[in-house]
Amino acid sequence: MPKAIKFVEKALTVTANAAWTVFDSLNQIKQNPSFTPKWSDKPLLKSYEKMKPKLGWPRTTDSLCPKCIPEVRQEILDGKKDVAVLINDKPGEIKAQIIERDGRILMVKECPKHGRFEDVMSIDAEFFKHLEEVFPGRDIRAHNDSDLHKHGSSTITHGRGSVLTIDLTNRCNMMCDPCFMDANQVGFVHELSWEDIKTMLDNALRIKPHRQMSVQFSGGEPTMSPYFLDAVRYCKKVGYNSVQAATNGIEFAKSKEYAQQAAEAGLRYAYLQFDGIGNAANSHRAVGNLFDVKLRAIENLWSAGVDIVPVTTIVNGINNEQVGRIVQFALDNPRKISFLSFQPVSFTGRDEAVTDERRTAQRYTLSHLAHDVKNQTGIGEPKRDWYPISFMSTFSDWADLVHGPQAEWGQLSCGCHPNCGIGMAIMVDKETREAVPVTRFLNGDRLARDIARVNDAARGRFLSVLGMGLALMRNYDPFQAPKHFKLADLMKKFDKTFGATGKSYGSVKIDRTAKDIDLRRADRWNFLFIAGMWFQDLFNYDFRRTEQCIIPYATQEGEISFCAYNTGVGWRNIVEKMHMTASLTKWYEKNGRHEIFAGGKDVNMSSKEHRLLLRQDIVTNEVQHDLDKLGIAKTAREEKMRARDEKLKRMQSDENERMMKLYKKHVLKEPETDLVSISGIAPAAKPEEKNEEVGAFGD
Repeated sequence: MPKAIKFVEKALTVTANAAWTVFDSLNQIKQNPSFTPKWSDKPLLKSYEKMKPKLGWPRTTDSLCPKCIPEVRQEILDGKKDVAVLINDKPGEIKAQIIERDGRILMVKECPKHGRFEDVMSIDAEFFKHLEEVFPGRDIRAHNDSDLHKHGSSTITHGRGSVLTIDLTNRCNMMCDPCFMDANQVGFVHELSWEDIKTMLDNALRIKPHRQMSVQFSGGEPTMSPYFLDAVRYCKKVGYNSVQAATNGIEFAKSKEYAQQAAEAGLRYAYLQFDGIGNAANSHRAVGNLFDVKLRAIENLWSAGVDIVPVTTIVNGINNEQVGRIVQFALDNPRKISFLSFQPVSFTGRDEAVTDERRTAQRYTLSHLAHDVKNQTGIGEPKRDWYPISFMSTFSDWADLVHGPQAEWGQLSCGCHPNCGIGMAIMVDKETREAVPVTRFLNGDRLARDIARVNDAARGRFLSVLGMGLALMRNYDPFQAPKHFKLADLMKKFDKTFGATGKSYGSVKIDRTAKDIDLRRADRWNFLFIAGMWFQDLFNYDFRRTEQCIIPYATQEGEISFCAYNTGVGWRNIVEKMHMTASLTKWYEKNGRHEIFAGGKDVNMSSKEHRLLLRQDIVTNEVQHDLDKLGIAKTAREEKMRARDEKLKRMQSDENERMMKLYKKHVLKEPETDLVSISGIAPAAKPEEKNEEVGAFGD
């Protein structure tokens, strides 16, 4: 784009700044009251009505003892305690302090029985402060939900969430470390019936506020459920706008036809397990050709019309060096990758009994992610370009206002706690692959404040859209934007995202067609969103986060916060045991054993071909060796093997000592004695043998 256009756009931003001053002054006169939309029984919240949990530091919050909770959970599983104790009492709950020390943010807590626990929450106190300062506040309180949100201290109290997660089965065709659910290891099968699935989906529609909820089918591996495709179709039937699958991609890689069937059923997103670039970078998952599987799965799914979100569990010392490579892979393939999700490790499931040594070495936080992206790619300034994902709720509120009280669904609103998730948006030119963080050319902080004022005024569609337009223009810097990016492209992007003007960019609803998909993909600009979602574990658990969870699990016992289900109290273990389908023995007798890819076994695919750009300079051919150099175990399995070996060594040592004593006694005829003389100090005399010298020594 000619540089002269940039100067014209700069003049427009100056004009818009002046116009905004007048518009905002007039718009605040006699603000309209907020309306109550069809999807809620409570009115929309103005920015100053939104509640916030206690933030900043030092602060006190409610947490859990990492040792008490497994004990209580086991007592429930063993039938020694009733599950009601988790609802009526507060077992294992202790206070925690969030403090700053040496520029880092820590959670420190002490259990009267098990002692002190400490873990890092951020390696950058200023970054942590920035995230909490721009948090816009909690969503509308959940209502019409008393029969589904009923889990004591773990109860979700705010919002509707953004992704309803349903585990179709606890069976999996892999044996991963780490694993939230300890798949294939719990001794029984928990697999939802068709009636279970329909009931959970129907129940979720009753809760208000009724958001534009995505449904994510998970597991285990969801494609192993015989009802996977039927469940996707049912979502489409009852009106969910977005259906996702959290998958390892094996079935989609093996069969292009299966990917097509899923797309036709209504699958929109595949949240694809993706731990690094190259088979070596994925070797900790113990599948020989896992990276080849990922590439083929992306090819098959994208060709079928399904969008792909690579999901990376980041473990320090295992694959943290892959962050930049994964981002670069997405930048190299902007037509096929528009979202990345990094998930710092949560020590739960197989890893709940992690040693302090390994936990300290492997801990990875959201602050690590922001700095690693900058250090490994040169893209993004942590305090300028990264925001809590709840930051977007201000823009969702604006869209709710524009769509009016008769809208059937509310906009997607990621209203989670600022310590839960972060994101950075990058504008990528699909033709030249130039990439620039959006908040380098758009003042994010001021834009959000401007839109909050538009929302508070609560005018109709015309004035709200006008206010957004002026706010975008005045906060836009054309000289910092990508070379070919125009102000008109910015306006179009926001309209495409929120559907404010009614112009069609290709439907995103469940009834979308191949034509809709092609129309949306034809956009030159890829709005690449890099997200970090940090799920809690018992060492950093905070009930203030649980209360406003945006990823509830639908279960036979109601909808439970992601962290309360998988970590925290660990409702997963309890619910799955309560509603166990069959023991493994009975299941295998009836259904046979399913194939598991582990121990370096390859997945047999008809083809490894793909059309993705894969630069060899980012492919990893060797595993990361950080922990090897420190002599620290990499996985829970390795940790258990080391502990077993140490126990065997101790037992052997004890046996050797016993045999030596017997040899000395029976062969050498030496007298037995347990007394040892060290450094010339004689053994203590018996009371009747005490003399003055010994007494003086004792004094």
